Amino acid sequence: METRPKSIITGGAGFIGSALVRQLLANGDGRVGIVDNLNSGKLKNLEAVGDRVETHLVDIRDYDPLERIFAGAEVIYHLAAIPSVPRSINEPVPSHDVNINGTFNVYRAAHAAGVRRVVYAASSSAYGDTDVLPKTESMAPRPKSPYALQKLMGEYYGSVFSSCFGLETVALRFFNVYGPRQDPSSPYSGVLSLFMKAALTRQAPTIFGDGEQSRDFTYVEDVAALVHKASIAPGVSGKVFNAGNGGRYTLNYLWEEVQRLEGITLPANYGPWREGDVRDSQADTTAAVRELGHAPRFTIQEGLRRTLEWYRAENA
Repeated sequence: METRPKSIITGGAGFIGSALVRQLLANGDGRVGIVDNLNSGKLKNLEAVGDRVETHLVDIRDYDPLERIFAGAEVIYHLAAIPSVPRSINEPVPSHDVNINGTFNVYRAAHAAGVRRVVYAASSSAYGDTDVLPKTESMAPRPKSPYALQKLMGEYYGSVFSSCFGLETVALRFFNVYGPRQDPSSPYSGVLSLFMKAALTRQAPTIFGDGEQSRDFTYVEDVAALVHKASIAPGVSGKVFNAGNGGRYTLNYLWEEVQRLEGITLPANYGPWREGDVRDSQADTTAAVRELGHAPRFTIQEGLRRTLEWYRAENA
């Protein structure tokens, strides 16, 4: 009889979730469980490691199977979400239902199943627009969109489950994660996956705004490594940490870099600002480095090169 996985990832067939699966297996987990409804995740993302993955095609809005699946697990990595600011504005009901009610289900099921720790994928969008950069965890949140508010609520629930119910929780505020397997086919996809698609198809991308808005883009393997570190770090239950690189790059600069890597010249088109978007974002990673051992390995140039190589191979 096979041993039940000690690590379970909600959203494990997604872009970040599948990177975390590979990270955990490389770290010595013999088997990893995933929970995914495949709304945006793809089993193809796990093809290379499928024989070491226990897959549960379950929606996190459905509580009962979660408690059964979590039984015997030590850590739940909660990455499942509808991760889009524009979609949370255009379709607020499903976004609320998954990101708030689904997250509550995950915490509740983890506690009922006797799980040791939940690591929660929070969002840097919780900061909103602030004049002060980089953004530190002690800043008052100023969410500008339903999505930002929903992800912030998940942090608060984590803190409450830690203090009231004794469930260890850690929240990581992701800062614009990018890398291989990010799906560029959706209008809500991350901007760098859309840049990659544009470069390879020789179609000018549309940048919303003037392109001078800046972000702390973080390579997916660095994020996966930090998520794992957050599951084992002592004395951090109930805390929130930035999961960024500490850098800041404009969209115009990044499109120039992608063009350089692909050897093309293709001026971008510009459209109106997107509702709910923040102007600038940059992580202060001091706390994550000190308390979690965060140590990003990939520069933006190396991350872009690796990502473009992957998309190029996929489209060959």
